[in-house]
Parts: sequence; C-alpha cells; structure tokens
Amino acid sequence: MVKRIIVPYIMIVCVMFGMFLSDGLVVEANEEGRGKLVYVIPVEKEVERGLEAFMKRATDEAVKEGANHIIFEINTPGGRVDAAGHIATILQNLEIETTSFIINDALSAGSYIALNTDNIYMRPHATMGASGVITSDGNAAEKKAQSAWIAKMGEAAESKGRDPLYAIAMADESIDLPEYGARKGEYLTLGAKNAVKVKYAEGIVQNRTELLYELGLDKATIVETEPTFAEEIARFLTNPIVVPILLSIASLGLIVELYSPGFGVPGTMGLVSLILFFYGHVVAGLAGMEAILLLIVGIALIIAEFFVPGGILGLLGGGAIVGSLFLSGASVSHMALSIFIALVVAVVASVILFKKMGLEKGLFRHIILKDSTTTEEGYVAHANRLELIGLEGQTITGLRPSGRAEFQDETLDVISEGTFIQQGERVKIVKVEGARIVVRKI
Repeated sequence: MVKRIIVPYIMIVCVMFGMFLSDGLVVEANEEGRGKLVYVIPVEKEVERGLEAFMKRATDEAVKEGANHIIFEINTPGGRVDAAGHIATILQNLEIETTSFIINDALSAGSYIALNTDNIYMRPHATMGASGVITSDGNAAEKKAQSAWIAKMGEAAESKGRDPLYAIAMADESIDLPEYGARKGEYLTLGAKNAVKVKYAEGIVQNRTELLYELGLDKATIVETEPTFAEEIARFLTNPIVVPILLSIASLGLIVELYSPGFGVPGTMGLVSLILFFYGHVVAGLAGMEAILLLIVGIALIIAEFFVPGGILGLLGGGAIVGSLFLSGASVSHMALSIFIALVVAVVASVILFKKMGLEKGLFRHIILKDSTTTEEGYVAHANRLELIGLEGQTITGLRPSGRAEFQDETLDVISEGTFIQQGERVKIVKVEGARIVVRKI
C-alpha cells in the first residue's frame, strides 16, 4: 500500500525535475548570443577605393563600439585589385571574429575579400571565384601581375585554414579541376554545395536570421551599417569609368571658356567637374591636403600667366595641376590614361574652335597682340631717304656687291646692282628701299 502511494510521488517529482531541466536548457538556448554586439556591413557593387574607405570607417566604428562579431554581406562582381588588397589588410588586422555571408556573387576581388574572413556562409544559389586579373580593356593582365595575384589568393585561403588549391584555381586557369566544373583553361567558380564540400564555406543558409542562428548570435544586438550619402557619391565619382569622363568635361569646358566672352556655362561645367573629381577623391580618402594645395597653386600660377609674360608660370601651373591629379588617383597608370584622354579631348576641341573662331575671342583677346604696324598706318622700320636717289659719289671700299661709298661728305653702306665695283670708282645712287641703298657704276 505504501509502495503504491510513494511511486506516484516519485514519478511526479521526476517529471517536475525533468521539466525544470528542460526549461533550463530552453532558457540557455534562448539566451545564446544575448548581450553580444554584431555589426553587419554590406559589400556591394564594384570593389574600388570608395568601398575601401567605407569599410575602413565601418570596421573602425565596430571596433570602437566593442562589437563581438562582424558580418560582411557580399554581393559584388569584383573590381580593383589594389582596393581589394587594402580591404584584405583591414580584415586581417581585425581582432574581432568576421564572417562573409555571400548573398549572390563574390567574384574576382569579391572572393578575395571573402577568403580573408574567418567564416564563409552562402545562400543556396550563391557563387564565389572567377578571380582572374583582367585589365580595363578586357584583356588578361601581364604575367607579373597575375603571378602576384595568384599568390595573394592562395595566402588569403591559407591564412584562415583553407586549402589554397581552390583559391589558386580561382585565379589560375592552368589548374585542372573538372570535378568542380573548371577544366584547364577555365577559372574555378564554386557554388554553395561545392564550397561546403571543399570546406571553403561553413554552411548554406537562406537568410540572415538563419546565419545568426548558425553562429549562435540569434539574440545578439544587430547594428546595420550603410554608406553615407557622401560615401555613395564618392564611390560613384571615383569609379574608373567616371574619372576620365569628369576630367574630359573639365578640360573641354575650360577650353571652350577661353573662346567665350565673360565666364559662362562652359567654364562653370569645367570647374564643377574638377571640384567633383577632387571632392570624391577626398571623401574616399585618396586625396589629401597636399593634392588640394598643389591644385590651388597650379590655378594661381595659370592666372598669373595672364599678367606676367613669358609662359613659364603657365607651364608650372599646368604641371602643378597634373601633379595634384596624380596625387589624388587610386592608380598611377589609370590616372595617366584618364589625363591622356582629357588632353586628347582638349586638343581636338582647341583645333575645332581655332579653325572656327581664331584667337580673337574670349580670354585670348587679353593675351594676343592685335595691333599691327603697317606702312599704310605710318609704321616703318627705317626712314626711306628718297632724296639720295641721283646723288653721285666714290666707293671707299670694293663692292662685292656690298661695301661703302662717300656722297657729299657722307659715308653710306651701299650695294651694287650685282656687279663687282672696285675701290675709288665713281657711282650713282639709283634706288633706296629702307636701309638698302643701291648704286650703279658711272
């Protein structure tokens, strides 16, 4: 009887104890990630120096605020190798755990950025790879550049404990990996399943919520960062395609303004384009005060050229402006190409305007001498001594055909009509043309 009474009590106690334990486990699971701070930073559009400046600001903010984890949501077709290299340095120097969440594509420079993070997660349809170095004209880069990039890809993978073979295959088309859809002559591109298979991705998730759960951060505080309006403008203005367009508009506008009276629309367009160029590069962190000061000095020297003759100040001013452009550029080679394009535009515009307007319009009218010294207006280089015609005299020197002769106690430089006349011969002045006095033997 006692046994029948005690057993149910024991069962009830066990059930309650089990419920207590299970509640404790649920609470513990629900508390996972609570109190932690996670920063989410988008890596979108092309990889260029503007993106680098944004990521530097965003990661610095995360470090300052004491973030426990940074998630980079990647969707990029790639971009500049130099910008990707600088971004990789930022990532490698972080002491905070980092995760790349590939939304759609992490191609070319985008895959390099992902490889420099601690974890990689991908959506089911996402891809990463195809990282060969291509120049701006669409051709493969020189072997030296390719070799350096291939080495960087391998080192990035190895730094995070990944097999470098697949990273190298993404940049080296000579590696044969047919089982992953990259035969010899093709760059490797990994889909989500293959990325997990080769241990390049830790998992496949549908969205950020699943990702946070996989990372044990589903209860963490999330801070989403976005580029500021100024940073978005800077990213656009520092785009490798936009830079030569801006410089071309600047050169064209200023050249047209030289042929226009006053200061109007062409000059305004030129100055605005130049200001936008430097604004974008300053915000992106590419141009410093030294570039701005050099630009101001260059403009001042060119203005001074209108008041100081010689042309030296103008040349120095032009050189200073070109120097400021190079100091602001993300790449010396690309900036050289952009300046060359702008100069071609300026030369073509100058030739067209010169043929149509000459040099008597606009600002040129202040620096071109328009007064003429014609004989009709009374300007002569020497006085024509027509009263000498008919005078007779004697040669002091032989005329071969020029020499000297004396006429009425006045010695003159004369020239014969072409024949040789000896010293002491009698001659007659037959023509006077300015300083030229022609004589004939009597």
